[in-house]
Amino acid sequence: MKRRLSTICLALLIILAIAGPKWLGLQDGVQAPAYSKPYWLDSTVAGSFTLDARDGEEVPLSWSYAPPLRVTITGRLDEGFVRWRTPDGDFILADTPGELDLDARDIPFKRAMGISPFGNMASVLFPADGEYKLDLVGRGDVSMKVEGGRWGVLGTDHRGRDVATLFVRGIRVSLLVGITATLIATLLGMSLGLLSGYVGGLTDTLIMRFVDVLLSIPTLPILMVLAGIWGKGLWNLVFILSIFSWMGTARTVRAMTLSLRDAPWVEGLRAIGARRHYIIFRHLAPEALPLLLANVALGVPGAILAEAGLSFLGLSDPRVPSWGRALHEAHTYGAFTNGAWWTILPAGLGISMICLIFMDIGRKLEEQVDPRLSAATALTFQREGEE
Repeated sequence: MKRRLSTICLALLIILAIAGPKWLGLQDGVQAPAYSKPYWLDSTVAGSFTLDARDGEEVPLSWSYAPPLRVTITGRLDEGFVRWRTPDGDFILADTPGELDLDARDIPFKRAMGISPFGNMASVLFPADGEYKLDLVGRGDVSMKVEGGRWGVLGTDHRGRDVATLFVRGIRVSLLVGITATLIATLLGMSLGLLSGYVGGLTDTLIMRFVDVLLSIPTLPILMVLAGIWGKGLWNLVFILSIFSWMGTARTVRAMTLSLRDAPWVEGLRAIGARRHYIIFRHLAPEALPLLLANVALGVPGAILAEAGLSFLGLSDPRVPSWGRALHEAHTYGAFTNGAWWTILPAGLGISMICLIFMDIGRKLEEQVDPRLSAATALTFQREGEE
């Protein structure tokens, strides 16, 4: 196969799925306020950071943004006091030895600072642009965490989690579900298709009627019911997708087997005493493999879309960060109304991208199996160029 853009993109996705977020320097867990914007989106909003001071240390800060969303002070004061210097004046944040756990939203802390309980403490601590200092006069270890409205490459979701981290983890889930479910369905469809086409008779009739019954059942409602009954585990979802995805493969393999079972070389194998299972799995199965490779590549997008659809409906494991789950949570927790498009667009583009990659690879494999498709494609492009 020629080196195409789709294969390069698939290789990059596999590398990202194996390496994980830590390889890219991304962080897990709740790190910032909900729906924080990406760093590159709005330069007037501050990011999230921490100032650390120890034993008489002064930590300077140059501030040129709007007031942050939240300010917290944690650590331990052994003796002395903690002072916050602003362009408008100084504030004594703590002067009692002991553990520190102060939040600018707490009413007792506001009253201690002489601020109204309904006032915005963050605006008082960051009143204007200029130079600030966190001054620890005495002994201790103090940290001031300032939470702004920007975080990371893709911002945060409704729980303050890094969207870029969730996106990378979603690659692993989509590839795992899509490839595993399609491989299981392909193996099942190949086995039943070979058996049905070669044996024929009552076996062929029963298998094909069973295929017709499954094809006549609306898939999405059945998937929803089974996911609700069997649970929302990832492997339960893979199993559900597998048992409703093998019918097309079985029909295709059966048609190929019917065209080969009366061929002279198959008759010769039967004449020398070759057993049925030997003929099926040693000679007929390899004949079907090139066609099955194309079916696998084209079946992965369907499995990925089915998983994303079930996850969007809330029928997936909430502990597994998939792209469909990200869209479900964005819809449920108001990402649309809050204008947090960065929680929606990456997952949607990721699903579209990975489906297009596998469809392009499947098309190339089909052309390798049947050169007439490649010739027809080249003729189509030639005619479009002439027009």
